[in-house]
Amino acid sequence: MLDQRLVRQNPDHVAAQLARRGLVVDIDALHQRAQHVQKLVERRTQLQAEGKQVSGLVRQRIRENQEAKKPTRLRAAAGPGSGTASSAMEPRNFHIEVKALEEKGKTIKAAVATLEAEERAAQAQLRDELLHLPNLPSPHCPDGQGESDNVELRRWGEPNPAAAGLEHWQLAKTLGLFESERSVRIAQSRFITLLGLGARLERALIQFMLDLHIGRGYVEALPPALVNTASLTGSGQLPKFAEESFRCADDDLWLSPTAEVPLTNLHRDEILAATDLPRRYVAYSPCFRREAGSYGRDTRGLIRLHQFNKVELYWFCHPDASEAAHEQLTADAEAVLQALELPYRVVELCTADLGFSACRTYDLEVWLAGAGLYREVSSCSTCGDFQARRSSIRMKDGKRNRLLHTLNGSGLAVGRTMAALLEWHQQPDGSVAIPQALQPYMGCNLITPPSGPE
Repeated sequence: MLDQRLVRQNPDHVAAQLARRGLVVDIDALHQRAQHVQKLVERRTQLQAEGKQVSGLVRQRIRENQEAKKPTRLRAAAGPGSGTASSAMEPRNFHIEVKALEEKGKTIKAAVATLEAEERAAQAQLRDELLHLPNLPSPHCPDGQGESDNVELRRWGEPNPAAAGLEHWQLAKTLGLFESERSVRIAQSRFITLLGLGARLERALIQFMLDLHIGRGYVEALPPALVNTASLTGSGQLPKFAEESFRCADDDLWLSPTAEVPLTNLHRDEILAATDLPRRYVAYSPCFRREAGSYGRDTRGLIRLHQFNKVELYWFCHPDASEAAHEQLTADAEAVLQALELPYRVVELCTADLGFSACRTYDLEVWLAGAGLYREVSSCSTCGDFQARRSSIRMKDGKRNRLLHTLNGSGLAVGRTMAALLEWHQQPDGSVAIPQALQPYMGCNLITPPSGPE
């Protein structure tokens, strides 16, 4: 979420940065609402201070009156007839003064209650508007109008378009790796059932990816597949993308669209010690997405499904270290593709192509040899303090608390990785070679067509 203070103090900067994304907002109205909230906060704080002062005066007057009522011993000038006399006298206008102060305190208390209600309403309206606004792009992010303006940074491996063979869904049919048509019977379109070596290959890829990242220092997590509304809001999925997610009808629960959601909220409303950062997590999770607006695209195979598996990388880090963390996160995701001997390229997304919560993103695009094109298999993003502000995740930095930075990236999307592996490692006889790094997980070095009936 954007910083309200930034909206108040530098609205033109906010408008200019959102315009880099291609988004036009009524910044004057937003600025006025932010200022109105701040004025309510200041007035409420001032009245609370006055109320505290009045309460202090009432206590002081009562204490002074009690002291005045205490008996005082007087010594007689001479003789045994000396005695004591009480000088306790109630101050002349004590009751009137205290009553006036108490009435003033009640008036202030009522005014504070009214201001608090007005402040809550104004704050809720402002927060709702800010929750719909995406993160501001990094100054390093290239400007652009769409996907064609993304910038290729580097390549690993050399694809050979002339050597294109079958697409993965064609290979899978021959090799008996998954069933899509019968899966419609079970659920609906865009679901598949993995079979035989297809199921084993999926499982092997997940385990291989987890082991690789754990070996690079990540802590493994296995989060819930169901998440609540607060978790989706904190990570930036809601309220903007409600139509993209599957919701449970009778509970405040949604099917998680990515492990980024539960991992973001693993430390929601917490203050972490700066000395404990970075915290790096790796999580396998099933992911569920409606893919609204994508019908007619990638209808065959593993590329665009309602349910798919993914291994997610997630960082909580010190703001001063987030740029270096972004490079390391990307390198960790690249290590999977390199170990699987899959050609890919790294593309930096332009401002118009950024995800909602990201301020800077590197996409890893793996080469699909059968289709003859690159396809995104991981988006490695740094989100700055955007998710941390939405989720109230801070760090203790010396004597002060401040928002930390979050980063995330697929390490990798398993189905798309499988598709690339099948297409790149297919052999002239129709079999598929298993890359050496994966062979211990598969228990074989070749996938061949099944000998039995379908």
